[in-house]
Amino acid sequence: MRRALFLPLCLACVPAAEARDYGQQGAVFPVIERDLLEQIHTRLTAMEKSGETKRLNQELQQRTATRVNRPEPVDGLVRASAARRWSFDPTITLETDIRGAKGELIHARGTRVNPLDSVPLRAELLFFDGDDPEQLAWALSQSRAAKLILTKGAPLELMKARQRRFYFDQGGKLIRHFGIGAVPARVRQQGRALEVSEIVLPPRQGVRP
Repeated sequence: MRRALFLPLCLACVPAAEARDYGQQGAVFPVIERDLLEQIHTRLTAMEKSGETKRLNQELQQRTATRVNRPEPVDGLVRASAARRWSFDPTITLETDIRGAKGELIHARGTRVNPLDSVPLRAELLFFDGDDPEQLAWALSQSRAAKLILTKGAPLELMKARQRRFYFDQGGKLIRHFGIGAVPARVRQQGRALEVSEIVLPPRQGVRP
């Protein structure tokens, strides 16, 4: 009985909590966030007035023109110092069904397909460094039907000077696809496969690009 009454008595002895107003201890400001679009507009307006926008646009145009006329060279290539030749099988295994316009099945998933059976390589592919006069002279001496593909150089300048169409292996995708490590190189069809050759050029003096 005594134990049962002890806890209520203790609680009764605790003084009641009182709420107090301590007053304002400092300046109070409402929370206001500037609208993000408003900040962007203000920044753009300031850039326009200062001429920074015009300068940035001019720099962008210059960088774009430079990149178009002279793309980034393909990394990892050297001039061929030893002749190399190998066969490249372009056959692929389909990961999905290939169907026609009406839904008819043309090739089922898992089928091995050689693209050369339907689309032959009609022209040789010549890969070369357009900044190397000897490689350029070699490429221009080949068949006019050949595709001239630069791994380095200025395609627009060469087209204007040589009146020929030049391509550029952007990012080295074709070079890596065929496993080419040195230039000049040639890719041509041999039956149902492609023959890839890295060609050693004899040094020639006085060759003009």
